[in-house]
Amino acid sequence: MFSRILRKQPKQETSTLTSLDKLNETLEMLEKKENVLQKKAYAEVEKAKAYTKSKNKKAAIQCLKKKKLYEEQIAQLGNFQLRIHDQMIMLEGAKATTETVDALRSGASAMKAMNKSTNIDDLDKTMDEINEQTENMKQIQEALATPIGAAADFDEDELEAELEELEEAELEEQLLQPATTAPSAGPVKVPAGRVPRIRTEEEDELAALQAEMAL
Repeated sequence: MFSRILRKQPKQETSTLTSLDKLNETLEMLEKKENVLQKKAYAEVEKAKAYTKSKNKKAAIQCLKKKKLYEEQIAQLGNFQLRIHDQMIMLEGAKATTETVDALRSGASAMKAMNKSTNIDDLDKTMDEINEQTENMKQIQEALATPIGAAADFDEDELEAELEELEEAELEEQLLQPATTAPSAGPVKVPAGRVPRIRTEEEDELAALQAEMAL
């Protein structure tokens, strides 16, 4: 039933507008008549004054009677106008109600269409896909941010021990090389933890010669 009423709204709206126009026209006609009757009543009062001055009491009373009749008609027209105003207010209120219902109906239809196109299951699936793609993108960005050839985690102690072995091997190789220049008189300081230097026969003979010359 309610849907049938809503389907009739365009026709009803046209009918309402037509009725309001008709009532406005009638109200204007009644106002014009009221103005005419007021002028006639005023004219009868002026005539009554004139007859009173001329001592024509009977004619003056007749004018006052006409004035009363005009005033009664004016009062009646006033009541008509009040009724028309009341009817116009009711029609305008009904029109506003109809427009409000029509707006609500349009909103409900739009909401229904949106809900129909947006299924909750589809929304959950879409959110899962978005989250998955976001996680994939984060992994890609992290992979791109990693320096090329970045070293893996190594044992620092193991690296230190290997470096120490390399240093000792290098020092030992230097000590085993034949001396090309005379060594200084001062003793050679061997770093702590290093392999002591092995003296060759030539170095021993040279040391003995230097000792004899010192004597």
